Amino acid sequence: MAESRQCARCGTTFEPKREHARFCSARCRVAWNRENWNRENRRQPRWGTENWAQGNAAGQGSPESALGWAIIAMRDVTERLGRVRASDHPQAFAVIGEAVWWVTIVDATLVRYHPEAYEQTLAGMQGPRRRLTEGTFAGLRFVRNRMGYYADHSDFIRPKPSDEGRGDAPIAEWTWKPLPVPEVETLPPRGQEWELSRYRDYQDRLADQTIGETFDLAAAFLTVAASAAGAVADDEVTASGH
Repeated sequence: MAESRQCARCGTTFEPKREHARFCSARCRVAWNRENWNRENRRQPRWGTENWAQGNAAGQGSPESALGWAIIAMRDVTERLGRVRASDHPQAFAVIGEAVWWVTIVDATLVRYHPEAYEQTLAGMQGPRRRLTEGTFAGLRFVRNRMGYYADHSDFIRPKPSDEGRGDAPIAEWTWKPLPVPEVETLPPRGQEWELSRYRDYQDRLADQTIGETFDLAAAFLTVAASAAGAVADDEVTASGH
């Protein structure tokens, strides 16, 4: 039996076509976003892009502040990829795992609270670039769900020897390992479908690619989408006369 959900706005039961689907239709999604923006966010300080660099915590507890803190954490950990010693494998693996976590947190926050800005950013990409971006995030979700739970960090990550033959190359030059098909029998049918889809995206978009390429692509997209989310919020407030 296909998995069904209740629409977050009207309560209608529907079969989700996407993993993160919360609404039965685009009309309910747009209406829910407008209603919740009007009720919860318009009177609160917003976390705009001008505040992220300074770490201003105004509006703490709102979706904007959650996104702001997640962006800061993502930037911090992806920058640490270039500072951790490649010879310290346990620390290197831990930093890569943390980067996976924060990138997927920012992605999920945008999908949940700013779906229109997220979709608009994707829509602005050329077809191949969009497919690469969507596949990269799906692959990272696969890593997040399994690394440290069903598989060790070393099962996913392949250190690269330095060109000089002395120790390892920088972490950004390490690569993702190809993986065997995961066991998903314990998941419900729809869960199996999504997990295998994420696995295929991992194999197609991450396996044999460098760690640096993956996080550069992910962070660049999320930064643009987050900026678009701030612009959408400001435009709505201006249009309302507040």
